[in-house]
Amino acid sequence: MTTFKPLPEHKFTFGLWTVGQIGRDPFGSPVRDPKTPADLVYLLGEVGAYGVNFHDNDLIPIDATPSEEESIKKAFRKALNDTGLVVPMATTNLFGDPVFKDGAFTSNDPKVRAYALQKTMKAIDLGVEFGAKIYVFWGGREGTETDSSKNAAEAIKRNREAMNFLCEYAIDNQYDLKFALEAKPNEPRGDIYNPTTGHMLAFIETLDHPEMVGVNPEVAHEHMAGINFMHGVAQAWEAGKLFHIDLNDQYPGRYDQDLRFGSRDIKAAFYLVKFLEDVGYDGMRHFDAHAFRTEDYEGVKDFARGCMSTYLMLKEKAQKFNQDPEIQAILSELNVEDTGLAPYFGKYSAEKAKALKSIQFDRTKIASRGLQYEKLDQLTIDLLLGYR
Repeated sequence: MTTFKPLPEHKFTFGLWTVGQIGRDPFGSPVRDPKTPADLVYLLGEVGAYGVNFHDNDLIPIDATPSEEESIKKAFRKALNDTGLVVPMATTNLFGDPVFKDGAFTSNDPKVRAYALQKTMKAIDLGVEFGAKIYVFWGGREGTETDSSKNAAEAIKRNREAMNFLCEYAIDNQYDLKFALEAKPNEPRGDIYNPTTGHMLAFIETLDHPEMVGVNPEVAHEHMAGINFMHGVAQAWEAGKLFHIDLNDQYPGRYDQDLRFGSRDIKAAFYLVKFLEDVGYDGMRHFDAHAFRTEDYEGVKDFARGCMSTYLMLKEKAQKFNQDPEIQAILSELNVEDTGLAPYFGKYSAEKAKALKSIQFDRTKIASRGLQYEKLDQLTIDLLLGYR
Protein backbone atom coordinates (compact mmCIF):
# COMPACT_ATOMS: atom_id res chain seq x y z
CA MET A 1 0.00 0.00 0.00
CA THR A 2 1.32 3.44 -0.94
CA THR A 3 2.17 5.68 1.99
CA PHE A 4 1.28 9.31 1.36
CA LYS A 5 3.80 11.04 3.57
CA PRO A 6 4.12 14.82 3.42
CA LEU A 7 7.59 16.09 2.57
CA PRO A 8 9.04 19.62 2.63
CA GLU A 9 8.89 19.87 -1.16
CA HIS A 10 5.10 19.51 -1.01
CA LYS A 11 4.94 22.88 0.82
CA PHE A 12 1.90 22.02 2.95
CA THR A 13 1.04 24.78 5.40
CA PHE A 14 -1.64 25.50 8.00
CA GLY A 15 -2.65 28.64 9.85
CA LEU A 16 -2.47 28.95 13.61
CA TRP A 17 -6.21 29.68 13.40
CA THR A 18 -6.90 26.36 11.64
CA VAL A 19 -5.37 23.75 13.93
CA GLY A 20 -5.87 26.19 16.81
CA GLN A 21 -9.62 26.48 16.21
CA ILE A 22 -11.23 25.56 19.53
CA GLY A 23 -14.65 24.55 18.24
CA ARG A 24 -16.58 27.69 19.08
CA ASP A 25 -19.52 28.41 16.81
CA PRO A 26 -22.54 30.77 16.95
CA PHE A 27 -24.54 28.11 18.78
CA GLY A 28 -22.03 26.64 21.19
CA SER A 29 -19.06 27.19 23.45
CA PRO A 30 -15.53 25.92 22.75
CA VAL A 31 -14.95 22.18 22.97
CA ARG A 32 -11.12 22.26 22.94
CA ASP A 33 -8.80 24.14 25.28
CA PRO A 34 -6.74 26.81 23.53
CA LYS A 35 -3.11 26.02 22.79
CA THR A 36 -0.25 28.48 22.62
CA PRO A 37 1.19 29.36 19.21
CA ALA A 38 4.34 27.43 20.12
CA ASP A 39 2.30 24.33 21.03
CA LEU A 40 0.52 24.52 17.68
CA VAL A 41 3.85 24.64 15.86
CA TYR A 42 4.91 21.46 17.64
CA LEU A 43 1.58 19.85 16.67
CA LEU A 44 2.16 20.74 13.02
CA GLY A 45 5.70 19.46 13.22
CA GLU A 46 4.39 16.16 14.52
CA VAL A 47 2.04 15.68 11.54
CA GLY A 48 4.66 16.64 8.96
CA ALA A 49 3.61 20.12 7.83
CA TYR A 50 6.09 22.38 6.05
CA GLY A 51 4.98 25.73 7.43
CA VAL A 52 2.68 27.73 9.66
CA ASN A 53 0.92 31.02 8.90
CA PHE A 54 -0.71 33.52 11.22
CA HIS A 55 -2.88 36.58 11.67
CA ASP A 56 -1.14 39.13 13.88
CA ASN A 57 -3.47 38.38 16.79
CA ASP A 58 -3.20 34.62 16.39
CA LEU A 59 0.36 35.11 17.54
CA ILE A 60 0.23 38.25 19.67
CA PRO A 61 -3.02 39.10 21.52
CA ILE A 62 -4.28 42.53 20.58
CA ASP A 63 -3.73 43.97 24.07
CA ALA A 64 -0.49 42.16 24.90
CA THR A 65 2.15 44.15 26.80
CA PRO A 66 5.64 44.52 25.26
CA SER A 67 7.04 41.96 27.68
CA GLU A 68 4.24 39.49 26.90
CA GLU A 69 4.84 40.01 23.18
CA GLU A 70 8.55 39.26 23.50
CA SER A 71 7.89 36.15 25.57
CA ILE A 72 5.43 34.80 22.98
CA LYS A 73 7.82 35.56 20.13
CA LYS A 74 10.68 33.81 21.91
CA ALA A 75 8.65 30.64 22.48
CA PHE A 76 7.29 30.72 18.92
CA ARG A 77 10.75 31.18 17.41
CA LYS A 78 12.10 28.30 19.50
CA ALA A 79 9.28 26.05 18.29
CA LEU A 80 10.05 26.97 14.67
CA ASN A 81 13.73 26.19 15.20
CA ASP A 82 12.97 22.91 16.98
CA THR A 83 10.58 21.66 14.28
CA GLY A 84 12.11 23.21 11.17
CA LEU A 85 8.78 24.79 10.20
CA VAL A 86 8.82 28.10 8.31
CA VAL A 87 6.41 31.05 8.13
CA PRO A 88 5.65 31.60 4.42
CA MET A 89 2.59 33.86 4.86
CA ALA A 90 1.11 36.29 7.35
CA THR A 91 -2.03 38.41 7.48
CA THR A 92 -3.90 40.91 9.65
CA ASN A 93 -7.03 40.37 11.72
CA LEU A 94 -9.15 43.31 10.55
CA PHE A 95 -12.46 41.64 11.39
CA GLY A 96 -12.48 40.38 14.99
CA ASP A 97 -12.27 43.52 17.12
CA PRO A 98 -15.48 45.55 17.56
CA VAL A 99 -13.73 48.60 16.11
CA PHE A 100 -14.02 46.91 12.70
CA LYS A 101 -17.78 46.29 12.93
CA ASP A 102 -18.33 48.43 9.80
CA GLY A 103 -15.13 47.58 7.98
CA ALA A 104 -11.48 48.52 8.19
CA PHE A 105 -10.12 50.16 5.02
CA THR A 106 -13.66 50.92 3.80
CA SER A 107 -15.14 52.16 7.08
CA ASN A 108 -16.99 55.47 6.97
CA ASP A 109 -15.03 56.52 10.06
CA PRO A 110 -11.59 57.98 9.21
CA LYS A 111 -10.30 57.00 12.68
CA VAL A 112 -11.07 53.35 11.91
CA ARG A 113 -9.40 53.58 8.50
CA ALA A 114 -6.29 55.14 10.04
CA TYR A 115 -6.18 52.53 12.80
CA ALA A 116 -6.54 49.75 10.21
CA LEU A 117 -3.50 51.09 8.34
CA GLN A 118 -1.53 51.35 11.58
CA LYS A 119 -2.46 47.83 12.66
CA THR A 120 -1.61 46.39 9.25
CA MET A 121 1.80 48.08 9.09
CA LYS A 122 2.68 46.61 12.48
CA ALA A 123 1.36 43.20 11.37
CA ILE A 124 3.45 43.36 8.19
CA ASP A 125 6.51 44.08 10.34
CA LEU A 126 5.66 41.04 12.47
CA GLY A 127 5.20 38.77 9.46
CA VAL A 128 8.47 39.88 7.88
CA GLU A 129 10.25 39.39 11.20
CA PHE A 130 9.38 35.68 10.98
CA GLY A 131 10.23 35.32 7.30
CA ALA A 132 6.88 35.75 5.54
CA LYS A 133 7.15 36.43 1.79
CA ILE A 134 3.41 36.57 1.08
CA TYR A 135 0.98 38.87 2.86
CA VAL A 136 -2.72 38.05 2.51
CA PHE A 137 -5.57 40.55 2.72
CA TRP A 138 -9.05 39.23 3.46
CA GLY A 139 -11.60 42.01 3.82
CA GLY A 140 -14.16 40.13 5.85
CA ARG A 141 -15.80 43.28 7.21
CA GLU A 142 -15.40 45.35 4.04
CA GLY A 143 -19.03 45.38 2.96
CA THR A 144 -22.59 46.18 3.94
CA GLU A 145 -25.87 44.83 5.21
CA THR A 146 -27.71 47.82 3.73
CA ASP A 147 -26.45 49.75 0.73
CA SER A 148 -27.93 52.93 2.18
CA SER A 149 -24.95 52.96 4.55
CA LYS A 150 -22.09 53.41 2.08
CA ASN A 151 -21.21 54.72 -1.34
CA ALA A 152 -19.89 51.58 -3.03
CA ALA A 153 -17.63 53.45 -5.43
CA GLU A 154 -16.16 55.47 -2.54
CA ALA A 155 -15.59 52.26 -0.56
CA ILE A 156 -13.65 50.72 -3.44
CA LYS A 157 -11.64 53.93 -3.77
CA ARG A 158 -10.80 53.81 -0.04
CA ASN A 159 -9.70 50.20 -0.38
CA ARG A 160 -7.49 51.13 -3.34
CA GLU A 161 -5.89 53.98 -1.39
CA ALA A 162 -5.15 51.62 1.50
CA MET A 163 -3.54 49.02 -0.77
CA ASN A 164 -1.46 51.68 -2.52
CA PHE A 165 -0.33 53.04 0.87
CA LEU A 166 0.67 49.59 2.13
CA CYS A 167 2.49 48.70 -1.09
CA GLU A 168 4.54 51.88 -0.67
CA TYR A 169 5.15 50.99 2.98
CA ALA A 170 6.58 47.59 1.99
CA ILE A 171 8.71 49.18 -0.74
CA ASP A 172 9.94 51.96 1.55
CA ASN A 173 11.05 49.36 4.11
CA GLN A 174 12.66 47.20 1.40
CA TYR A 175 10.55 44.20 2.36
CA ASP A 176 10.75 41.20 0.03
CA LEU A 177 7.00 40.82 0.10
CA LYS A 178 4.07 40.27 -2.23
CA PHE A 179 0.43 40.90 -1.39
CA ALA A 180 -2.36 38.39 -2.12
CA LEU A 181 -6.00 39.50 -2.05
CA GLU A 182 -8.62 37.00 -0.92
CA ALA A 183 -12.23 37.26 -2.11
CA LYS A 184 -15.45 36.13 -0.46
CA PRO A 185 -19.04 36.94 -1.44
CA ASN A 186 -20.53 37.31 2.06
CA GLU A 187 -20.11 36.40 5.74
CA PRO A 188 -19.58 37.95 8.13
CA ARG A 189 -21.02 40.93 6.21
CA GLY A 190 -24.25 40.59 4.25
CA ASP A 191 -22.27 41.44 1.11
CA ILE A 192 -18.51 41.88 0.78
CA TYR A 193 -16.84 44.13 -1.78
CA ASN A 194 -14.81 42.40 -4.53
CA PRO A 195 -16.67 39.12 -3.88
CA THR A 196 -14.82 36.79 -6.27
CA THR A 197 -11.32 36.15 -7.55
CA GLY A 198 -12.32 37.70 -10.86
CA HIS A 199 -13.34 40.91 -9.10
CA MET A 200 -9.99 40.97 -7.31
CA LEU A 201 -8.04 40.49 -10.54
CA ALA A 202 -9.82 43.48 -12.06
CA PHE A 203 -9.25 45.57 -8.91
CA ILE A 204 -5.51 44.79 -8.89
CA GLU A 205 -5.06 46.37 -12.31
CA THR A 206 -6.23 49.70 -10.88
CA LEU A 207 -3.48 49.79 -8.22
CA ASP A 208 -0.28 51.81 -8.35
CA HIS A 209 1.85 48.65 -7.97
CA PRO A 210 -0.09 45.82 -9.63
CA GLU A 211 3.15 43.90 -10.12
CA MET A 212 3.41 43.18 -6.39
CA VAL A 213 -0.24 42.25 -5.83
CA GLY A 214 -1.90 38.95 -6.71
CA VAL A 215 -4.69 36.79 -5.35
CA ASN A 216 -5.26 34.11 -2.74
CA PRO A 217 -8.29 32.13 -3.97
CA GLU A 218 -10.10 29.94 -1.45
CA VAL A 219 -12.13 26.86 -2.36
CA ALA A 220 -15.00 27.52 0.06
CA HIS A 221 -15.33 31.21 -0.78
CA GLU A 222 -15.70 30.64 -4.51
CA HIS A 223 -18.07 27.72 -3.96
CA MET A 224 -20.22 29.98 -1.75
CA ALA A 225 -20.59 32.18 -4.85
CA GLY A 226 -21.55 29.16 -6.98
CA ILE A 227 -18.34 29.35 -9.00
CA ASN A 228 -16.10 26.62 -10.37
CA PHE A 229 -13.03 27.15 -8.19
CA MET A 230 -10.51 25.61 -10.55
CA HIS A 231 -11.59 27.99 -13.32
CA GLY A 232 -10.88 30.97 -11.08
CA VAL A 233 -7.51 29.52 -10.13
CA ALA A 234 -6.70 28.98 -13.81
CA GLN A 235 -7.58 32.59 -14.60
CA ALA A 236 -5.33 33.79 -11.79
CA TRP A 237 -2.50 31.50 -12.93
CA GLU A 238 -2.78 32.58 -16.56
CA ALA A 239 -2.62 36.22 -15.43
CA GLY A 240 0.51 35.54 -13.37
CA LYS A 241 -1.38 36.40 -10.18
CA LEU A 242 -1.69 33.11 -8.28
CA PHE A 243 0.49 34.15 -5.34
CA HIS A 244 -1.10 31.85 -2.73
CA ILE A 245 -4.01 29.44 -2.42
CA ASP A 246 -6.37 28.31 0.37
CA LEU A 247 -7.45 24.68 0.20
CA ASN A 248 -10.53 23.36 1.99
CA ASP A 249 -13.98 22.12 1.00
CA GLN A 250 -17.55 23.37 1.06
CA TYR A 251 -21.17 22.43 0.42
CA PRO A 252 -22.64 24.97 -2.02
CA GLY A 253 -25.23 27.43 -0.74
CA ARG A 254 -24.15 27.23 2.90
CA TYR A 255 -22.14 29.25 5.40
CA ASP A 256 -18.35 29.15 5.18
CA GLN A 257 -17.66 25.60 6.38
CA ASP A 258 -13.87 25.27 5.94
CA LEU A 259 -14.14 21.49 5.66
CA ARG A 260 -11.14 19.18 5.35
CA PHE A 261 -9.71 19.34 1.83
CA GLY A 262 -11.38 16.89 -0.54
CA SER A 263 -13.91 15.73 2.04
CA ARG A 264 -16.99 16.97 0.18
CA ASP A 265 -16.36 17.33 -3.58
CA ILE A 266 -13.55 14.92 -4.39
CA LYS A 267 -14.00 15.36 -8.14
CA ALA A 268 -13.55 19.15 -7.96
CA ALA A 269 -10.57 18.64 -5.65
CA PHE A 270 -9.05 16.24 -8.18
CA TYR A 271 -9.31 18.71 -11.06
CA LEU A 272 -7.82 21.43 -8.86
CA VAL A 273 -4.83 19.30 -7.82
CA LYS A 274 -4.36 18.16 -11.40
CA PHE A 275 -4.30 21.75 -12.62
CA LEU A 276 -1.81 22.89 -9.97
CA GLU A 277 0.50 19.96 -10.65
CA ASP A 278 0.20 20.14 -14.44
CA VAL A 279 1.13 23.82 -14.61
CA GLY A 280 3.95 23.46 -12.09
CA TYR A 281 2.57 25.71 -9.35
CA ASP A 282 5.40 25.97 -6.82
CA GLY A 283 3.77 28.06 -4.11
CA MET A 284 2.38 26.99 -0.76
CA ARG A 285 -0.50 24.53 -0.49
CA HIS A 286 -2.22 26.17 2.47
CA PHE A 287 -5.07 24.35 4.19
CA ASP A 288 -7.45 27.01 5.49
CA ALA A 289 -9.78 24.53 7.14
CA HIS A 290 -10.47 23.14 10.58
CA ALA A 291 -11.43 19.92 12.28
CA PHE A 292 -14.98 18.98 13.15
CA ARG A 293 -16.25 20.34 16.46
CA THR A 294 -16.57 16.73 17.63
CA GLU A 295 -12.78 16.29 17.81
CA ASP A 296 -10.13 16.54 20.50
CA TYR A 297 -6.56 17.47 19.53
CA GLU A 298 -5.83 13.93 18.37
CA GLY A 299 -8.71 14.46 15.98
CA VAL A 300 -7.16 17.77 14.92
CA LYS A 301 -4.01 15.86 13.99
CA ASP A 302 -6.13 13.37 12.03
CA PHE A 303 -7.71 16.32 10.22
CA ALA A 304 -4.34 17.84 9.29
CA ARG A 305 -2.92 14.51 8.14
CA GLY A 306 -6.09 13.96 6.11
CA CYS A 307 -5.73 17.28 4.25
CA MET A 308 -2.18 16.44 3.21
CA SER A 309 -2.71 12.78 2.36
CA THR A 310 -5.79 13.58 0.27
CA TYR A 311 -3.79 16.09 -1.76
CA LEU A 312 -1.04 13.52 -2.33
CA MET A 313 -3.54 10.81 -3.31
CA LEU A 314 -5.11 13.17 -5.83
CA LYS A 315 -1.68 14.10 -7.12
CA GLU A 316 -1.04 10.41 -7.80
CA LYS A 317 -4.45 10.11 -9.47
CA ALA A 318 -3.57 13.10 -11.70
CA GLN A 319 -0.38 11.35 -12.77
CA LYS A 320 -2.39 8.22 -13.62
CA PHE A 321 -4.89 10.32 -15.59
CA ASN A 322 -2.03 11.81 -17.62
CA GLN A 323 -0.62 8.35 -18.30
CA ASP A 324 -3.88 6.50 -19.00
CA PRO A 325 -3.80 5.41 -22.69
CA GLU A 326 -7.57 5.43 -23.22
CA ILE A 327 -8.08 8.80 -21.57
CA GLN A 328 -5.19 10.34 -23.42
CA ALA A 329 -6.37 8.92 -26.75
CA ILE A 330 -9.73 10.66 -26.32
CA LEU A 331 -8.04 13.93 -25.35
CA SER A 332 -5.70 13.72 -28.33
CA GLU A 333 -8.64 13.20 -30.68
CA LEU A 334 -10.55 16.09 -29.11
CA ASN A 335 -7.61 18.45 -29.42
CA VAL A 336 -6.33 17.56 -32.89
CA GLU A 337 -5.15 20.60 -34.83
CA ASP A 338 -6.56 21.46 -38.25
CA THR A 339 -3.45 22.59 -40.13
CA GLY A 340 -5.56 24.17 -42.79
CA LEU A 341 -7.06 26.59 -40.28
CA ALA A 342 -3.84 27.33 -38.39
CA PRO A 343 -2.99 30.44 -40.46
CA TYR A 344 -6.23 32.12 -39.37
CA PHE A 345 -5.56 32.07 -35.63
CA GLY A 346 -3.28 34.26 -33.56
CA LYS A 347 -2.62 37.95 -34.04
CA TYR A 348 -5.07 39.91 -36.17
CA SER A 349 -4.32 41.19 -39.64
CA ALA A 350 -6.67 42.65 -42.23
CA GLU A 351 -5.60 40.00 -44.75
CA LYS A 352 -6.25 37.19 -42.27
CA ALA A 353 -9.69 38.59 -41.42
CA LYS A 354 -10.64 38.90 -45.09
CA ALA A 355 -9.54 35.33 -45.84
CA LEU A 356 -11.34 33.91 -42.80
CA LYS A 357 -14.61 35.63 -43.74
CA SER A 358 -14.52 33.90 -47.12
CA ILE A 359 -14.38 30.32 -45.78
CA GLN A 360 -17.52 28.17 -46.02
CA PHE A 361 -18.05 26.07 -42.87
CA ASP A 362 -20.25 22.97 -42.90
CA ARG A 363 -22.03 23.59 -39.61
CA THR A 364 -24.14 20.43 -39.80
CA LYS A 365 -21.10 18.22 -40.26
CA ILE A 366 -19.18 19.94 -37.50
CA ALA A 367 -22.12 19.74 -35.09
CA SER A 368 -22.77 16.04 -35.82
CA ARG A 369 -19.51 14.94 -34.26
CA GLY A 370 -19.87 13.23 -30.89
CA LEU A 371 -17.28 14.41 -28.39
CA GLN A 372 -17.16 11.42 -25.97
CA TYR A 373 -17.41 13.63 -22.90
CA GLU A 374 -19.69 11.12 -21.16
CA LYS A 375 -17.12 8.38 -21.65
CA LEU A 376 -14.27 10.66 -20.58
CA ASP A 377 -16.11 11.67 -17.43
CA GLN A 378 -16.88 8.07 -16.51
CA LEU A 379 -13.27 7.03 -17.09
CA THR A 380 -12.29 9.81 -14.67
CA ILE A 381 -14.79 8.48 -12.10
CA ASP A 382 -13.44 4.94 -12.60
CA LEU A 383 -9.93 6.23 -11.98
CA LEU A 384 -10.91 8.16 -8.85
CA LEU A 385 -12.75 5.16 -7.44
CA GLY A 386 -9.75 2.92 -7.99
CA TYR A 387 -11.08 0.85 -10.90
CA ARG A 388 -8.45 1.99 -13.42
